[in-house]
Amino acid sequence: MLAVTNPYKVLQVDPEAEPEVIRAAYRALALKYHPDVSTGSQDRMAALNHAWGILRDAGARAAFDQARADAKRKPEVRQPEVSYEMRAPMPATPPGKPSGSVLDFGRYAGWSLGQVAACDPEYLEWLARTPVGRTFHREINGLLATHAAAASAAAASAAATATAERRPGRFRRN
Repeated sequence: MLAVTNPYKVLQVDPEAEPEVIRAAYRALALKYHPDVSTGSQDRMAALNHAWGILRDAGARAAFDQARADAKRKPEVRQPEVSYEMRAPMPATPPGKPSGSVLDFGRYAGWSLGQVAACDPEYLEWLARTPVGRTFHREINGLLATHAAAASAAAASAAATATAERRPGRFRRN
């Protein structure tokens, strides 16, 4: 079955139109869009027949008008606004002592680059790739190298600890 559309729009008539006007509009459009005519379309003719089926019967037309009036009276349900902004969790105050240049833009405005490196090194990586971070490029690279060295040292000590804590195997002498 066809989706319920506005039959008044399909037949191109006013909702307060007299039945004779609706009938004349249906006949004129049926002649124009009949599938046997060169400008015809089966889909368009099916929509015209569906609209005419609703509007030619006084009871069906009254029921459609009532449903339309009820829909206008219902208050619209507002959809909650969705925000796609991704906010990184950050402390209210910068951690540690300021070290290096102080940013005067972005979510870390007022923080030094050293404080940002301690809290969010990914932000520094992003800043190094952007035009606004060009002035801080040398300092950012130094901080990221220090951070990478500290991370690799921590990973090496964790691996050494895991190796030392390993239980001897079944066929080992230890």
